[in-house]
Amino acid sequence: MTTKKNDVKKLFRKLGSCSRTFFYILNRDFGHLKENEEHAADPLAGGIYQQGYQCGMLWGSSLAAGAEAFRRFDDKDQAIGMTIKSTQHILQSFLTQAKSADCEDITECDWSSKLSMAKYFFSGKFLSCFNMAEKWAPDAIQAARAGLVPDNSDFPKIPMSCASEVVKKMGATDEEMVMVAGFAGGYGLSGNACGALAAAVWMKTLLRIRKQEEKITYKDPYADQNMEAFYAATNYEILCNNITGQCFKNIEEHTEFLKNGGCKNLIQILSQL
Repeated sequence: MTTKKNDVKKLFRKLGSCSRTFFYILNRDFGHLKENEEHAADPLAGGIYQQGYQCGMLWGSSLAAGAEAFRRFDDKDQAIGMTIKSTQHILQSFLTQAKSADCEDITECDWSSKLSMAKYFFSGKFLSCFNMAEKWAPDAIQAARAGLVPDNSDFPKIPMSCASEVVKKMGATDEEMVMVAGFAGGYGLSGNACGALAAAVWMKTLLRIRKQEEKITYKDPYADQNMEAFYAATNYEILCNNITGQCFKNIEEHTEFLKNGGCKNLIQILSQL
């Protein structure tokens, strides 16, 4: 399965969010669609509940890379490490294209402002996202695939991801733990907005979809209360580097941080969103 010219724009319009669209596109390329899981990525559009942080295209692509890693590697721990590695490849590819990982920088839109959103849509600025999505999609697929090729990467024996630890506490399967693993350390260990938060948002949405509680869209009715709980736990910090007080150079450093109790309380709080 390959992405056809102009197919991305059509899918973007149909599916409604950049996060869901890229999860779908990469899943399709890998040959395994996951409708509920893709749908659950909607609230990550606009940079986590439209907060303006990492572009939804990044979140969706990483989830797809994790799903493929789980299929390729029999060992869950190896799959977690490979998902983080693939996510790093995806991020570097995206930065080459967009120059910034953050939705607000790319769109120049403050999603918390109705006036800013109106200007974004009525000015036609939204078309730039459609164009970027179409242009980057082939590179996103290539980056995800390249990152999943085993090499001499020196992973810890049991690599850990803060995102995986959160969803584990929420009752996730091994596959779901691997799918979110790339969110670790602010997405691919980049130190940006908290990947554990994004994982909790995705997992909670997925559980609601499975229960068929309500229609799920990128405008999540639980967004405000979930963000309030998160900010109360982090003293109103959202960037991983600021929350943890460090920059993770590799998976081993992130693993040691978690083993030593790093973000333990935050992970517990997020698992209860």
